[in-house]
Amino acid sequence: MTSYKVLPSSDAKPGFFYGYVVVVAALCIMIAVWSTYYAFGVFFKPMLVEFGWTTAMVSGAFSISMVFQSLIGIVVGGLTDRFGSRIVMTLCGFLLATGYLLMSRVNAIWQLYVFYGVVIGIGMSGSFVPLTSTVARWFIKKRGIMTGVILSGSGIGCLIGPPIATRLISTYHWRVSYLIMGGAVLVVVTLAAHFLRRDPTQMGQVPDGESGGEQRLGIAPWGLSLKEAAYTGQFYILLAMLFSFGFTMFALMVHIVPHATELGFSALTAANIPATIGGLMIAGRLLLGRAADRFGNRPIFIVGFILMSAAVLSLVKAKEIWMLYLFAAVFGFATGGMGTSESPIVAELFGLHSHGLILAIAGCGFTMGAAAGPFVVGYSFDIAGNYRGAFLVCTVISLLGLILTFLLTPVKAELSKRISI
Repeated sequence: MTSYKVLPSSDAKPGFFYGYVVVVAALCIMIAVWSTYYAFGVFFKPMLVEFGWTTAMVSGAFSISMVFQSLIGIVVGGLTDRFGSRIVMTLCGFLLATGYLLMSRVNAIWQLYVFYGVVIGIGMSGSFVPLTSTVARWFIKKRGIMTGVILSGSGIGCLIGPPIATRLISTYHWRVSYLIMGGAVLVVVTLAAHFLRRDPTQMGQVPDGESGGEQRLGIAPWGLSLKEAAYTGQFYILLAMLFSFGFTMFALMVHIVPHATELGFSALTAANIPATIGGLMIAGRLLLGRAADRFGNRPIFIVGFILMSAAVLSLVKAKEIWMLYLFAAVFGFATGGMGTSESPIVAELFGLHSHGLILAIAGCGFTMGAAAGPFVVGYSFDIAGNYRGAFLVCTVISLLGLILTFLLTPVKAELSKRISI
């Protein structure tokens, strides 16, 4: 195992702790990239009407983007460990903006798959690992709450993205809306990325701004390489658990707006449902992120899967708008807390030496689930003509994630057991 290096306290610079600048910059990036990404469901109906494509065909573009986000995310995680997040996020922001600009020119299904699936998918590969891994290096005591702060940006994005996109489409056109979104992403992400720094040593500081670093906090400096982590059973349990999380979360994020419109609600009313999810996601990020610092990250996932399973199951019978808003509130709070604990639980299990790379590989489970979920649900709708069966499948997948969470145990304990044998 390789130790995580912390600058000695004698070399630390006193004064303002730069880690808070990193958090603000990461928050701005999160808001920009996720507000545009979560707006995908709003573009469903306009494209279906204009081109006559099926729900599964359009959902396939989102699924492809998740596959590329996952695969390229592995490369991005390794680059973040080596070069830091500033360069990585600048490149990803440029690609993401390019993808949205190209979406304004879509005229064939293969273009949708290339522009949204491939280009935007690659751009979104920097939407999680570089930012959360960087914050994990800057904070130890406050890792949960600070991760929650930056990830609340995705909740804010979910809150403002769909309504803004709906108004843009109604005022202009869905093609012009994509042009506006691409320009916004290019400006915000490239500017905010300039303020990111890989770790405290680049600013002559130590994590949390405390002299004494990890030793003062009573945390042994340790870390597994990717190869060492891959030899533990917990690594694969984590992968499967995150698959369940990603499958259920994005299946609902993509299809909740089409489901609401199928029930007869207006496009604007339907767009307010993911906005509600986003609002409660922010609360989940902050409140459960703070709770994770006190109680650990595994309990957050347990509570999250229970709440998410109950919320998704409720959709089978939900017909009134208040029922959909109640679903959105519980679902948003649960997924917000679980997303916050994803990066910290990797640090908790495997340390910080290769945190970015291990998080990216583990995140493949999440993004592969996020790729499969929307397509499976869309295909189910095309066959059955409704979402009831698909929601039951999502409930089962979520409960499977709950079972897997109970099987997670500390890696250090597992390694000690293997060594004693």
